[in-house]
Amino acid sequence: MERDEKDRESIWQRLERPRPAPRVQLTHGQIADAAVEIADAEGLEAVSMRRLADRLGIATMGLYRYVRGRNDVVELMVDRVYGQWEPLAPDAGWREALAAAGRQMRRIRLAHPWLTEAGAPLTPGYVAYADRLLASMSGLDLDEDTKYAVVTALTSYVSGIADAQIHLARLLAREGVATMDELRTAYAPRMAWFLDSGRYPAFERYIRSGTRKDDTDWQFELGLAAVLDGIAARLGI
Repeated sequence: MERDEKDRESIWQRLERPRPAPRVQLTHGQIADAAVEIADAEGLEAVSMRRLADRLGIATMGLYRYVRGRNDVVELMVDRVYGQWEPLAPDAGWREALAAAGRQMRRIRLAHPWLTEAGAPLTPGYVAYADRLLASMSGLDLDEDTKYAVVTALTSYVSGIADAQIHLARLLAREGVATMDELRTAYAPRMAWFLDSGRYPAFERYIRSGTRKDDTDWQFELGLAAVLDGIAARLGI
């Protein structure tokens, strides 16, 4: 039908014609899931309003019916990820609970490396995670400031070691290699200069004698135990 013919249609003619399908209806969970998928594959910088709208099959302006902008999207993403936490065993002691939480946190950060850039906005999921950690120490004779300091010590350790693994993975990608052995081969001339200089004897001993350089699970567990041992010794718990 030509445009001028449509312009002359009466309302009754239009009402006789089947209505177009309703606009896509989304949930905030669907928006978060789509954004997380993009960020997991390509990094947080790839999550734009246009890219997200394309992924969801709607116009970019349609996305603004649900969020005010990209900052809202990032908060939804963080909340969605922290919502994946498995409940801590209700009868677990403080050390068992914090160790389990630390392992979960490491798994989640490694699965979603973009969390390093996203930070920790206050979302229901993030606050619930903090609440669970604090609640795991509710039976201890500690004031609330000390409990929070314990949580901060644990999460700082886990975030730091997870971020180190993430940065190493990104280095491998930048250098175009897939394994640590390939990276060592690429860096062999540079490493030889450091070792041959004789200026770094402790580092040289580690490089020549260390046998667990690539055992990140062992490294993590040793550090986690050291953190919890230190907390227990310092606070007498």
